[in-house]
Amino acid sequence: MIAVLAVSIAACCNSPKNYTVVISLDGFRWDYPDMYEMPFMDSLASVGVKARMEPSFPSSTFPNHYTIATGLVPDHHGLVNNSYWNPDTNHGYSLKDPESRYSPEYYGGEPIWATAQRQGVKAGVVYWVGSDIPIGGVYPTYYRNWDEDPHWTFEERVDELVRLLSLPEKQRPHLVMGYFDEPDHQGHVFGPYAPETKAMCEHMDSLMRSFYNRLKALPIADRINLVITGDHGMTEISPERFISIEEAFPQEWAIRISGNTPTSIWAAPGCADSLYNRLSKMEHISVWRHGEVPENLCYGTSNRLGDIIVSPDLGWQFNFRPSHNNGTHGFNCKETDMLVAFRAIGPDFKSGYEAPLTEGEPSAFRNIDIYPMVCKLLGIKPAPVDGKLERISKILK
Repeated sequence: MIAVLAVSIAACCNSPKNYTVVISLDGFRWDYPDMYEMPFMDSLASVGVKARMEPSFPSSTFPNHYTIATGLVPDHHGLVNNSYWNPDTNHGYSLKDPESRYSPEYYGGEPIWATAQRQGVKAGVVYWVGSDIPIGGVYPTYYRNWDEDPHWTFEERVDELVRLLSLPEKQRPHLVMGYFDEPDHQGHVFGPYAPETKAMCEHMDSLMRSFYNRLKALPIADRINLVITGDHGMTEISPERFISIEEAFPQEWAIRISGNTPTSIWAAPGCADSLYNRLSKMEHISVWRHGEVPENLCYGTSNRLGDIIVSPDLGWQFNFRPSHNNGTHGFNCKETDMLVAFRAIGPDFKSGYEAPLTEGEPSAFRNIDIYPMVCKLLGIKPAPVDGKLERISKILK
């Protein structure tokens, strides 16, 4: 059974006019609908909103899903990579480590479901990053623990999302969010241009069409805003484009190395300059001291990052051994391959609208802007965030 938490709310319950559904397809690269047969995404573009969206740096799964939820860049909410070292706890964070994965102290900011519930708006979330953790002491009104057996299939996740929107009005959440971990997996294993990735993209398109048709059959259909997007893009990699950490510098110069794409290096005493000088002369990587990452990446000031931060060029690997996969992400969020598809339809969105690119930027808006947009749709007051409503408001009526 999906868990339910009763949240005390001082004010009377709000009742937004419309419902907002946010769906994430992991690794939903911006041009997959152009590359492959995805007629449902094409139809959404013709009658709703189409845009390409910029992820936050690093362009990886946990940092960006939590960014969408909080409106904060990873450097500010604390999930600075899929894995990293936290000096405050003297413990590493990893998706595969339950001690850190389920510890609220690793998650800063206020997720949108907590913002909503503080103001009397119920939220139902299926598998979104952070939703099964009591961040600020709050769970979503309805949620599912990722590790709970049985793990739901994609079809079961759709069933639950539809069920939440079919509840009696007083129990029904006005904010619903769902996570699907494809086409990311196929993109990793086979690469973004492989027939296996094509097949999965087309399957996810069919699944989303089925989901939308079920939403349209609900009595509240004309009051549902639907957003379908993702966390990052995908690019090809190969063993030939690989830089070995072990060969890049003497290993005694570092006391800790964590994460990859980007990689954080904590220097041994007196070795920070040597590390920086050695690595900065190498090709196919960008190297920065802590606090000196380019401002447009909004990264590099958290104490969860090392003395030296190394980001490989698009398609390159900086690691101890090359990956067996044919695709990956995590690169500079300004790279076109890292951009994300965005589709939206509903009573509060424009119809047949393709969002123009922001001047001087590769995307129409940034994923930090989704949080203030959802607050606007729900009629609630946002917490202080990095996102800007004015950057994304052009897609709203």
